[in-house]
Amino acid sequence: MADAPTQRPYRRGPLRSVWPSTARPLTHREARKADSSYGVSDVPNWRDIDWPAHTRQVEINGRSVNYVDIGEGGQTVLFIHGLGGSWQNWLENLPRTAENCRAIALDLPGFGRSEMPVEPISITGFAASVDSFCDALELGPVVLVGNSMGGFTAAEVSIQHPERAEMLVLVDAAGISSANVTSSRSGERLARQLMMRGQGDPESAKKMLTRPGFIALGMGLVARYPTKISKQLLSEQLLTFGDAGFGAAFEAILAYDFRHRLEEIGCPVLVIQGEDDILVPLGDAIEFCERIPNARLLTMADTGHVPMFERPTQFNDVLLEFVAAPSAATS
Repeated sequence: MADAPTQRPYRRGPLRSVWPSTARPLTHREARKADSSYGVSDVPNWRDIDWPAHTRQVEINGRSVNYVDIGEGGQTVLFIHGLGGSWQNWLENLPRTAENCRAIALDLPGFGRSEMPVEPISITGFAASVDSFCDALELGPVVLVGNSMGGFTAAEVSIQHPERAEMLVLVDAAGISSANVTSSRSGERLARQLMMRGQGDPESAKKMLTRPGFIALGMGLVARYPTKISKQLLSEQLLTFGDAGFGAAFEAILAYDFRHRLEEIGCPVLVIQGEDDILVPLGDAIEFCERIPNARLLTMADTGHVPMFERPTQFNDVLLEFVAAPSAATS
């Protein structure tokens, strides 16, 4: 069995920025070290869902935005993907969330099947699009769950549109050391590597799924043990590889610094972090908690940048517990 997510104590003190992470990509042979729960799908299984039946489009600021909408009861949980991602990043989480909540995941403008926005891409622009998306669907306050750039965006929504954020879940969120990434030689090198990996097309990217070594090389910056994740799920993550918004969104992440405003977030906040994330170091999650009042930090051992589909059952357990009792979870 995998170690349970760990609640990390943290104290107010000197804020730190650690870039890059001390974690490193592993070879496909090292996947034998993964525990038996890594990469195992949760129940209900996402493969049993008729996703086209839940897919919708809505016009936001003159552009079409694609999303999936599943479940009817309880709170509304809005999932926001990261750089190079799409709503499919949340395939392992939507079905179970939908058992007790309305679960929605959108393609941000310029990603997936959503059109490029009218205005230049920015984190503030993404946040405004999310708020307008919620208005268009008449959602009211929602639980915002964002991974990586999606976490950056969700936190920005909580700052710029506080009435929209009922609760906030930051999953390996960008926005801390990314503001300083170009100030170090190692940071610049990693940034260039990420930019190169974001180029290409989905069909070329899928070729890497033919061999374990290629999977480890292609997905090793994202997942701790990519060869332990089903090829079917990985294939879904590559459907939007090389999206039009990638380059501009990458630059937007590096260009925007909102750290001085994080203390303005007033809703309950849960920070979930893979301890072996190469792209977003653990120090970033700690700093989010130091800057955001009453935030709670949960870490997942032997886990990379995408715990929501590396360890979906654990992730869903933690998420739904927080949604059900945020005051208890952050006490």
